Amino acid sequence: MSRVISTFQPSRLEQALAARGLSAVELAARVGVTSTTISRWRNSAQVPSGDLLFRLAEELRVSPEWLTRQTVAGPARPYYRGSIAQMKAERALLCARVEWLAEVAAQLESYVDYPVVNVPRMPFKKASEISDADIESAAEECRRVWGLKDGPISDVVLLLENAGVIVAREETGTARIEGLSTWTHSGRPLVFLCADKGNGFRGRFDAAHELGHLILHSYIEAPNDSATHKLIEQQAHRFAGAFLLPARSFTAEVAVPVTLQGLLMLKVRWGVSVAAMIMRLVALNLLNESDYLRLIKLRSAKWGNKQEPLDDERAPEEPRLLRRTVDLLHEAGIVRRDALPAFMGLSGRDLEGLLGLPWGVLTRPAAEVLELSGVSSQPRLNGQTDNVVSFLNKK
Repeated sequence: MSRVISTFQPSRLEQALAARGLSAVELAARVGVTSTTISRWRNSAQVPSGDLLFRLAEELRVSPEWLTRQTVAGPARPYYRGSIAQMKAERALLCARVEWLAEVAAQLESYVDYPVVNVPRMPFKKASEISDADIESAAEECRRVWGLKDGPISDVVLLLENAGVIVAREETGTARIEGLSTWTHSGRPLVFLCADKGNGFRGRFDAAHELGHLILHSYIEAPNDSATHKLIEQQAHRFAGAFLLPARSFTAEVAVPVTLQGLLMLKVRWGVSVAAMIMRLVALNLLNESDYLRLIKLRSAKWGNKQEPLDDERAPEEPRLLRRTVDLLHEAGIVRRDALPAFMGLSGRDLEGLLGLPWGVLTRPAAEVLELSGVSSQPRLNGQTDNVVSFLNKK
């Protein structure tokens, strides 16, 4: 076991602690060591013995070998929905999930050709440089680049994936944070959507919001101060409204005077909540403050603040790209589904969530973990492989 111990990676331990929401004290109690020992493992002052490595892996629900893999450069620090002054543990958990998503996607990319990245990136270096007109133009440019007309968008997540964005959607237990987005160092965008609320209309808006970050803020580092964070969130929100509800075509369908019932009639067609449509009309200066307050108060009185009529008329949009990648590799005999936990080093439940696989595919009791035929258990991230499959051949 000396070779395994000598290659123990403290950065892996940090990732897993964050992803599991565990403190060093909690982990120490589960493994049967002191919190001081955990600290020494974390700062490279000590490495676990063979037995402790296996116990550590079991508690963290990763493979022992995963704890010895050298980490690769992770994505840039993601943009979060929600206050940066709160939810430190939740943000750390989601950051770890995004790092895992980036690594898993890169491992699979050694064997397939993902769609070419086709996301326009605005050249802004400071959020304060971005005007409302810039945001409207960016949304129009994205629609133009993607060949979209001015009508409703049927599936936002599918559009993102066709443009080369890696998208994951899973329940995380952190409903106060709706999503994250970032760029990898290789230049591929990532979007992580939290599925805890299960509202298809809100999910589409969240996806468009994260697209706004990718386009508007790709050269702007995620801020640490609350004022800048609030500004970039407002900008991404405005982008989402402009992208989903183009000014000319959407407003042409809005009856005047604006009523809740009139907007409700447009909700299913445009795939956007009444609340978001109200905010879009405000952004376009088509509602004055008194009319805005009237509609918001009436909406709250009739429907409450968390739900609207017709919310169940649209199912949440599900990512397809990574799930199809797994299916493609399985069918081609390159990587079997049931071998994925051993190959990736993560639990079957983690991979089901990150890859969008049906629950139970990797975790049902009868599932067996098999060795990959002719494939090293150590991931290859440099793209050098003789078995590259293109999505172009997959219908």
